[in-house]
Parts: sequence; C-alpha cells; structure tokens
Amino acid sequence: MKRTLQGTIVSDKMNKTAVVAVATKQKHPKYLKYYTVTRRFKAHNEGDQYKVGQVVVIEEARPMSKDKRWVVTGLVEGAPQPELSPNNELQTESTNVEKDIG
Repeated sequence: MKRTLQGTIVSDKMNKTAVVAVATKQKHPKYLKYYTVTRRFKAHNEGDQYKVGQVVVIEEARPMSKDKRWVVTGLVEGAPQPELSPNNELQTESTNVEKDIG
C-alpha cells in the first residue's frame, strides 16, 4: 500500500516537478504543547498542470531522480484554491510591478 499525503504546492518552477509542503502537528513530550512541523517533498507534476497555492494529494512512487519520490495525484475536493487567469497563471497583485533602475 502506497502512502498518501496532503499538502500545498509552494513551488512549480522546475520542469514537471512541484514542491509540496506538508504540515503536521506534533506534541512536545515534556511541555505537552502542540507545534507544527512542515516537510517539503518534490513530487512529479506531469504537464505542469498544478500551480502554486493549490492543495493537492501526493502518493509515494518509485524514485524518479535523486530527490523526487512522490507523484501529484489530484486536487483536494472542497479546499480553497487560488484563482487562475485564462492562460493558467496564478493571479497576484505584484505581477505588473516594475523595478526602478537607478
């Protein structure tokens, strides 16, 4: 049985690869306080169909490279997804910001 995890895509700049951040809660053994541990996995993103900010499910797979051992299998139903423009790019407020060259 293959492991599956749920996380948010934090980077899609590599070709056919997405970096997925998976956050889990852990309890400190002495202080009994909960804290968040975030792990980042490189997952195969065939066709670059998933974009930054989307909540996805990843599944364990055979090693595809030195670091890539997961495959993005789909979006999470009911999770808030970022809005994409008609050309499938993420809508951000800083897209038209020009740098002022001195």
